[in-house]
Amino acid sequence: MRGSLLVDNIGELVTNDGRGGDPLGVRRDAAVLVEDGQVAWVGPARYAPAADRRIDADGAAVLPGFVDSHAHLVFAGDRAAEFAARMAGEPYTGGGIRTTVGATRAASDDELRATVGRLRAEMRRQGTTTVEIKSGYGLTVAEEARSLRIAAEFTEDTTFLGAHVVPAEYADHPDDYVGLVCGPMLAAAAPYARWIDVFCERGAFDVDHARAILACGQAAGLGVRLHANQLGPGPGVQLGVELGAASVDHCTHLSDADVDALAGSTTVEWLSGPPTSTVATLLPGAEFSTRSPYPDARRLLDAGVTVALATDCNPGSSYTSSMPFCVALAVREMRMTPAEAVWAATAGGAAALRRTDVGRLTPGSRADLVVLDAPTHLHLAYRPGVPLIRQVLHNGVPR
Repeated sequence: MRGSLLVDNIGELVTNDGRGGDPLGVRRDAAVLVEDGQVAWVGPARYAPAADRRIDADGAAVLPGFVDSHAHLVFAGDRAAEFAARMAGEPYTGGGIRTTVGATRAASDDELRATVGRLRAEMRRQGTTTVEIKSGYGLTVAEEARSLRIAAEFTEDTTFLGAHVVPAEYADHPDDYVGLVCGPMLAAAAPYARWIDVFCERGAFDVDHARAILACGQAAGLGVRLHANQLGPGPGVQLGVELGAASVDHCTHLSDADVDALAGSTTVEWLSGPPTSTVATLLPGAEFSTRSPYPDARRLLDAGVTVALATDCNPGSSYTSSMPFCVALAVREMRMTPAEAVWAATAGGAAALRRTDVGRLTPGSRADLVVLDAPTHLHLAYRPGVPLIRQVLHNGVPR
């Protein structure tokens, strides 16, 4: 749909432009002009330029589309029984991943594509306009390439996670599997991937294996991400900082040295140039679904760490596609303010993906915006579980 579009009569506009020390860059009685899929102008509604079409926000809040920087959408099968067992007291160990691997390998391309499409549509209805999608439920050369090829139909932020767990057929010789991941699997996956990731955790991959795999991915031109410190303390966070990872995800069990390492890596200059920080991406849906301790976001924020929020949408440990739900959990359980949580779910996610075109509403950014059925962003945490997303624009097009 060509031509200009004006979204006006906005009661509260979250721009994330950081003006005047307010990280949300809130403007009142505002308007946004969209041209060719980008934000062309932002300012007071009374000075809004003419446009070909108009959306009347009717005094509601408008914010950037959510940026979900951690999701596992290419899978088959169901693990509801595993969830029920956890709610009955069984601990989460990550072992259920292999159950999903078997179901995914048995599924057709069309079945996997339908699952990704269904979940992507769910996300968009809840305000998510940018999503990262990982592989990791195939764990063979052909299956990992297939997963990423399908993921690339839905997003440009695809992540090769062949090092999710060691598959059953390699359980007795994990070094051979690491060799497969670093060699033929990486070669097959790299054409469809922007990132490489490793689950650096007990029961998955140790720090030496993680370092070797990530180094191979970097040599192949992929950016680094890392699952770390979810199930207990470990070296993953500091490995991520050492390798210049864009994001270290989970960050549930952190030492003072881990926090210092993340804080030492942090800069906010990504808004005006290439980011250089390692973002701590927190995934409260996983703690909710596994009855585990939540990360201490307050500790990270007070130390100056850049924090993102994401859903970790996957069939085992966090089967939610809702960023508003994660915002509410972050405020209630992780001691974030509503403003911090909204920033983390938008600009923070963009930083975790090293994107400067999304997560904010400023001239030149992609016209991804959400109109709330509420007067302020505070309602995302104030009214948890309520469907507050009235309208979503992606690339300037109403969805």
